[in-house]
Amino acid sequence: MTLNKKIVLLLKRKKLKIAFAESCTGGMLSSTITSVNGSSKVFTMGLVTYSNQAKTSVLKIPTKKIKKYGAVSAQCCLAMVNNLSKISKSKVCVSITGIAGPKGGSKQKPVGLVFIGIRLGKKAVVTKCNFKNKGRIFIQKQTVKKTLNLLLQLIKRDS
Repeated sequence: MTLNKKIVLLLKRKKLKIAFAESCTGGMLSSTITSVNGSSKVFTMGLVTYSNQAKTSVLKIPTKKIKKYGAVSAQCCLAMVNNLSKISKSKVCVSITGIAGPKGGSKQKPVGLVFIGIRLGKKAVVTKCNFKNKGRIFIQKQTVKKTLNLLLQLIKRDS
């Protein structure tokens, strides 16, 4: 069984709702979950907050925080997932922010740098990933795969 199907089944079984705030994946994670039959029972919303303006206006991330740490940072990712939790009222929330390339990277923040935030109830964790720069789609797909794996582990653990 595929990861997305396992997650949807597990969420259904535990009667949990899930919401996403995606940046560099552009809705790919939401699409992966909503492609599963019956996902409407668990999926509340998927926001693609691609621009800094969307992060500040929709997710209410303080502009100061983005200026200080950058949109691609653990701090921004954590604020995204925590604020998504308030907006969506979902027990499981995921935020993704990163640099999918091919441009936009720097020495400090190279292409392939991605932060994945997962909040389960009151506990939030942010995972930093450095994916190989094998192109934009590769980085997006790797991010979705990593997120699904992290989600599955966390939801299983929270029994």
